[in-house]
Amino acid sequence: MIVRPVRSSDLPALIDLARSTGTGLTTLPANEERLAHRVGWAEKTFTGEAGRGDADYLFVLENDDGRVVGISAIAGAVGLREPWYNFRVGLTVSASQELKIYREIPTLFLANDLTGNSELCSLFLHADYRSGLNGRMLAKARMLFIAEFPELFGNKIIAEMRGMSDAAGRSPFWESLGRHFFKMEFSQADYLTGVGNKAFIAELMPKFPLYTCFLSEEARAVIGKVHTDTEPALAMLKSEGFSYQGYVDIFDAGPAVECETSKIRAVRDSQALVLAVGTPGDDATPYLIHNRKREDCRITAAPARLAAGTLVVDPLSAKRLQLSAGDQVRAVPLSASRESK
Repeated sequence: MIVRPVRSSDLPALIDLARSTGTGLTTLPANEERLAHRVGWAEKTFTGEAGRGDADYLFVLENDDGRVVGISAIAGAVGLREPWYNFRVGLTVSASQELKIYREIPTLFLANDLTGNSELCSLFLHADYRSGLNGRMLAKARMLFIAEFPELFGNKIIAEMRGMSDAAGRSPFWESLGRHFFKMEFSQADYLTGVGNKAFIAELMPKFPLYTCFLSEEARAVIGKVHTDTEPALAMLKSEGFSYQGYVDIFDAGPAVECETSKIRAVRDSQALVLAVGTPGDDATPYLIHNRKREDCRITAAPARLAAGTLVVDPLSAKRLQLSAGDQVRAVPLSASRESK
């Protein structure tokens, strides 16, 4: 398996992946025209033709037979070309000594506070390949790319997590709040944001604070909670240093997690090493390995061993990276020490 930049020839495979994602992955809509535009822009991004506010680093996961089975991406900066909205979960206190009443009421404030940060987004892996190292490699390859090219990204990285919805795509938060202002199904609003039509959010969403006590009990219960299918992705991000700081999606109330770029485990602990080709050994540790290139970026995960400033990998891993012994790589152990191997 290899993670590499997307190419225009990948478009048919991306369409197939998009159709299989269901509700929740708004940045990969099953819209051929939109996806073709995104792929073209991603190609320009990797060649340095896009500013940070427009940069879209879209990667694919490719197996040894050349089949594209997953995608992941990094947005260079959110909100610099069109508004980026979240709810900030705050607190309103009401009190009366005379009546002996004291109330703390969680309150939602429409905010653009996360503007300018880089974002991990568009993570999706085909169901047939959700085993072994594949999921972690696809997700964390982006972090190793950031480690190699930190000047391309913001001082903080964010990731919006999918919020709670049922098997039919019904979001309790949307039903209790969003539907009253947008008069459309959750899936339709979700799709419109995915294809870039975000202006209607500013036009229709109330600007004043929203008291959560007016929401249904079911809606209040899912604020800041992730979809069951997203729990492994959240656990992985937490192991890399990401945390929830009180920002949620305005549609499904899924949490936005964040971390200072330099404090992300895969960024902080990565090393520039010389590649050695040989036998890593039975006690080798799975490493995430990057060929240190941008336009021709290739990242893989494989058992490897540190030895006197070199990283020893087997011949197949070197072939996947399109490197030879003596070439430079950037590498980091695939898993954090507290994360399951």
